[in-house]
Formats: sequence, C-alpha cells, structure tokens
Amino acid sequence: MRNFEQLEVWQRSHRLTLAGYDATTALPKEELYGLTSQMRRYCAAIPANIAEGCGRSSNADLARFLQIALGSASELQYHLLLARDLSYLNPRTYKRLTREATETKRKLTSFIKNLRAFAKQT
Repeated sequence: MRNFEQLEVWQRSHRLTLAGYDATTALPKEELYGLTSQMRRYCAAIPANIAEGCGRSSNADLARFLQIALGSASELQYHLLLARDLSYLNPRTYKRLTREATETKRKLTSFIKNLRAFAKQT
C-alpha cells in the first residue's frame, strides 16, 4: 500500500482538479448538470483513481487504476476542447488546463511503464 499524497503524479492531478473546478465556475448556469458536472467528474476521477490504486495490494492493480486515470484525463481534454469551442473557456485557460492534463498523462504513462517493467523483472 502506497501513500498517494506523496506521489508527484497525484499532486499534479490534484492541482489540475482544483484548477478545473475553478475554471468551471465561469461556465453558464444552464451547464451545471451538463458540461460543468462532466468536467468536474473527470478532473476528480484522475487523482481519485490514483488514490484507489495506491490502496490496492498489487502493482498490477495499481497499474490498472492508473490506466483508468489516464482515460479520465483524456476525457477531460475533450471536455476542455468542447468548452473552448463553445466559448465557455477563454483560450488562455484552455491552454493552461490542457497543458496540465497533457503533463499529467505523461506522468501517468511513465508510472505505468515503470510498474510494468518492474513486474517483468520480478
């Protein structure tokens, strides 16, 4: 069992979640149960899945939850793009959040590869 709060990828994804929640406050009220809810759900799913994976007993389980977090990050990127194209997010906010999501995905991918490489060695 790992302490997820010590993982750089979890810390980054948590900051992304906070920034995502902040950005969604500017979305129109009629999107509260639509795009706002979806974006917040995918933001929060990233660190939540990392945390859940850290609570599992095997590296294989952790890798599976990291993979789920990676999928949530991709879904978030689409919703950011949609919000930008609907003119709900300004280009600067879109760029900042997308850059953060992309870097989170890179770190998740690297972590997954390292876990799988370790598993092959043992």
